[in-house]
Amino acid sequence: MNDVVILTDHRYENPKTIDWYIQQVLTEDNLLKKELELLGHNTLIKDWKSIDSNCNKTKVAIFRSTWDYFDNFSLFINWLEKSKSNIRFINSYSLIKWNLDKTYLFDLENKGINIPRTILIKRKEKISLKDLFSKTNWKEAIIKPTVSGAARHTYRINHNNYLNYESLFLDLINEEDFLFQEFMTDITKNGEISLILISGKFTHAVKKIAKEGDFRVQDDHGGKVEIYYPSNEEIRFAEDCLKCCDELPVYARVDIVYNNDNKITLGELELIEPELWFRNNPNSAKLLAEEINKII
Repeated sequence: MNDVVILTDHRYENPKTIDWYIQQVLTEDNLLKKELELLGHNTLIKDWKSIDSNCNKTKVAIFRSTWDYFDNFSLFINWLEKSKSNIRFINSYSLIKWNLDKTYLFDLENKGINIPRTILIKRKEKISLKDLFSKTNWKEAIIKPTVSGAARHTYRINHNNYLNYESLFLDLINEEDFLFQEFMTDITKNGEISLILISGKFTHAVKKIAKEGDFRVQDDHGGKVEIYYPSNEEIRFAEDCLKCCDELPVYARVDIVYNNDNKITLGELELIEPELWFRNNPNSAKLLAEEINKII
């Protein structure tokens, strides 16, 4: 019986070659594994696709570097549904299912959380970028799938160049739902702030800064990451986001930006497989292991 399985994807389970990026992933997952083993738990790091949904060999499975699920979404959903009765997930199945689709942002907005100005575009909806820019009068916008990660199919478009993206946009919305969001210019100046919380308590934060000429802050897109010390207001905002969830997440990353009115705004609430930067604060891996220990 495995007490805990740390879920990853096939690229990070016993990789044959290790570059700087893969090494970061391995470091993060192994910091948690080490803390769980110190608490006496038999712990494995496994590709989620290799976990038998019908087996009873795993007490708890925690999502960590499962960064291919959105490329295998139907398979992932099927596996999740079949596994939920045999495996206890962290975060919980209900939180994972809710957080899979970025329309959760509207749920949080309805509870008072400030989110970017956003329009939901349903799959096969008859609408164009011209229609959207005319309707909103925004100077710039972001389009992104409602189910995505790592900036997949994410584009920055403005009212001067949208015709260059019109054909692509129509092809994309023919396949899946999309969000059309007002672009927040502060992200190119001051970056995105990520606050990490364990059982609702703030542990540490980083600031992600896009490379010059880009808006994507992820390090695999050339962005850089630095330690950040958030204000009390920023911490309260992150805590308020978690209070709006139907249940308290065991772990969470709250990504915030300042909108075009200079107000704290939720970029995304990451409850499935966020990078948590344990390497910047190893004690946070210990705190998460202790919370998992309470559940087992």
